[in-house]
Amino acid sequence: MTDGGNGGEVDGDGAADPAETDGFEPDPERVELLRAVADDVRGETSESKQLANVLYRTSDLYDPDEETTPEEIVRNVKFILEVNERGGLGR
Repeated sequence: MTDGGNGGEVDGDGAADPAETDGFEPDPERVELLRAVADDVRGETSESKQLANVLYRTSDLYDPDEETTPEEIVRNVKFILEVNERGGLGR
């Protein structure tokens, strides 16, 4: 454990920084790139919309303003796929 000064492993209240422990440190450039790719692939087909949604959710891992985990994203992606399989939210 460190005091958070050099290694950044522990924040001021002694808790481990989630970005340090899961390997997904904030990276605004990566967020921008993933979201740009998502915008580029989004089209009229449900598959392209799904892919864009997955890319956008993945970008949240690197967005310093978002608090999410890989597990939450996997659950969300599964939900996106299930909804599409059912034909939409209204069914």
